[in-house]
Amino acid sequence: MAPTSAPFPVALRALGLLWLFCALAVGKLQLLAQVPAPAIPAIVLGLTGLLLLAYRTSDQLRPWVDGLDLRVLVGLHLTRFVGIYFIYLESHDRVPPVFFEAGVGDVVVAALALGVLLAPLAPAVRLRAITIWNVIGLVDILYVVANAGRLAFTAPAGMREFMHLPLSLLPTFLVPLIIATHVIIFIRLNRERGGGS
Repeated sequence: MAPTSAPFPVALRALGLLWLFCALAVGKLQLLAQVPAPAIPAIVLGLTGLLLLAYRTSDQLRPWVDGLDLRVLVGLHLTRFVGIYFIYLESHDRVPPVFFEAGVGDVVVAALALGVLLAPLAPAVRLRAITIWNVIGLVDILYVVANAGRLAFTAPAGMREFMHLPLSLLPTFLVPLIIATHVIIFIRLNRERGGGS
């Protein structure tokens, strides 16, 4: 799991910054408020699919990602401490109660990620720890997306905090990255155990 020494390709850096800029613009202009709430889970899944397709087919992205230490991919999930903000919003009746559960789940996954990153584990033990963490993290984020999707259909007003910044960055940027990295971590773990590509 040694980290790569290759720099992030310039073209990919530009595309990543463009994507982040577009996600920020969508939030600033509140463009998500212009689409039906049920479209938001579709946006998440569509962006996740595009990321995984890019990983699978790009001659620049896949080698770079595969050269990263797995802990770098796990480290991205420290952003899930955003769950603290969900808990705060729910306590002030700004989001439905389901987001309290989502917040707690995200904080637990982020704390477990921190443990996996900092614990002095032997390589084989670290792989097992990452595997267990990855299952927990993927189940949690899929549960959150499923609940948000259900809410978008049954009580779309409950999604209003996700129509503008800062939470609009979740469906348009962060959640697709989170789901895609979970899938990529599984692929990498399988490969590192000799299971092929």
